[in-house]
Amino acid sequence: MISRLISMFPDGQHKDTGMLVGGMAALLGGNRLLGLSLFARGVWRTEKRWRAAHPNFEGDFKARWQMALEHYDRTHQDPLNRSLHLVGIPMIAGGAIGLILSAPPRPLWLLSATSFSFGWLLNIVGHAAFEKGAPAFADDPLSFVAGPVWDLRQLGVMRRAKRATRSVRVPLAPTAQA
Repeated sequence: MISRLISMFPDGQHKDTGMLVGGMAALLGGNRLLGLSLFARGVWRTEKRWRAAHPNFEGDFKARWQMALEHYDRTHQDPLNRSLHLVGIPMIAGGAIGLILSAPPRPLWLLSATSFSFGWLLNIVGHAAFEKGAPAFADDPLSFVAGPVWDLRQLGVMRRAKRATRSVRVPLAPTAQA
């Protein structure tokens, strides 16, 4: 059944991305096995395509991971898109975990499905309306992990900047000296 479903997607990048999206849709539809199978196949094919596009890459996982983070950063330059992702990615990740662990249509599953869907909506709006580009996972499957890590790094940068701003004390008015 999975092979027949996969054969419906056009070849090339669209097939890989279609399997990734189809896997997420199947998971959202309550079919965990089909969803995870399609998603895993899409990740595998996308990584295979990435390797073919980078034939000179001979690095270890650390080097590959660094390239994934750099790609993710390059595809997320618009500040509003970044903000939407800071909200959307945790919703997607939490929703996906809930969809895998719970059964439809129980309350946890419904909450997870809503979170998952709304998180994706935020990310799609960010890319379509502001970034004007495809999501990073269309070219690099490690983006599914790089995204949450990138979010955490962005939050850390924002936190450090806020702390640095608070530590600088600027007098509101000149003080009289005796």
